[in-house]
Amino acid sequence: MEWIDICVNLTHDSFRQDRDAVIERATEAGVRWMLVTGSDETESRRCVDLAEQHPQCLRATLGVHPHHASQWRDQTAYLFAEQAGHPLVVAMGEMGLDYYRNHSTPTAQRCAFEAQLELAADLGKPAFLHEREASGDFADILQRYRDRLPAAVVHCFTSDGAALDRYLEMDCHIGVTGWVCDERRGKELQGLIPRIPEGRLMLETDAPYLLPRTLPKGLPHGRRNEPAFLPHVGEHVAGLRDVPADELARQTSDTARAFYGLA
Repeated sequence: MEWIDICVNLTHDSFRQDRDAVIERATEAGVRWMLVTGSDETESRRCVDLAEQHPQCLRATLGVHPHHASQWRDQTAYLFAEQAGHPLVVAMGEMGLDYYRNHSTPTAQRCAFEAQLELAADLGKPAFLHEREASGDFADILQRYRDRLPAAVVHCFTSDGAALDRYLEMDCHIGVTGWVCDERRGKELQGLIPRIPEGRLMLETDAPYLLPRTLPKGLPHGRRNEPAFLPHVGEHVAGLRDVPADELARQTSDTARAFYGLA
């Protein structure tokens, strides 16, 4: 089985000492491609650098996460527009709204979100999206740009059925993480998994965050998630969709390849 992880925060400090080993373990676990996610100007540049070091399995995105929305400036758009022409850059983001933590004000988040959607539309790049406890504003803003975007994925989906329906109506893809393995927080999401159409579902670890709670004991992970655990997430999702794991791997990988233009 081959899997594709559409969100790995490999530039995170927790991977500093063993990043190459993490990539090797993921490859050995059957993870064919990993998308390294940009969260601000500096990290986006590091994502590209890292993809250049591992072009056989990594691709990069460029974006300013809503937590860092206050850092958005006009110059950011110029920098990203220049970097977006790099052959290893496959999407713009992570961008969106996060009203759960509000590390940047909602006003700053909305401004940065709209600026990045405009940029993605102008560049003809897919949009890699983040939404947490902001589905109303998020969908209203996205709706205004959706027709100009080649594709869009709401990553780490954790919202409710009404939000899912609206995102699907806008022809969005849906990314699912190890949140779905949580018997407490993931219960509502588990019930929604069968409603995501084949061809719209993609998988991710969002490593080092969201370590699946159902991982077998004894794995050498500490509290850090890593892309090698994506097959475990996939097997859990396959059970919820009542399909064999190898079939889900094929479906979600084919979808990710088409979305990101991967070989």
